[in-house]
Amino acid sequence: MKLSPNAPCPCGSGKKYKKCCRIYHQGALAPNALALMRSRYSAYAVGDSRYIVRTTHPDNPDYTEDTAAWRASIDAWCALIKLNGLEILEFVDGQHEAFVTFRAALDDGEMLERSRFRLTKGTWHYVDGEFTSQP
Repeated sequence: MKLSPNAPCPCGSGKKYKKCCRIYHQGALAPNALALMRSRYSAYAVGDSRYIVRTTHPDNPDYTEDTAAWRASIDAWCALIKLNGLEILEFVDGQHEAFVTFRAALDDGEMLERSRFRLTKGTWHYVDGEFTSQP
């Protein structure tokens, strides 16, 4: 989905996309795992599969060197789903590992996940997530 830079950011920060997650999508490094979580949510909302691939840790079960196929599967998922809102429930910050629990409103329900992030060589990456029914 093409999003105007002046539109509200999908992450729910209340800022314009161009002043929020778009800066990360264009190459700036997220300063912490929470910013990375929000920017990844926005990347799914706008269909930026390159950013999703770039910010995924190699220990993630979906990680593959075949980035073309991986991006195609992300693009297909993004085309099928509509993200309607993000609520951060908990952020546990750490020096090298952090956790963000969030609720994402989808067009056909909601998703609740506790995501794990790891700092590697100064860059935060999404490692994996655990779906849960409890915040």
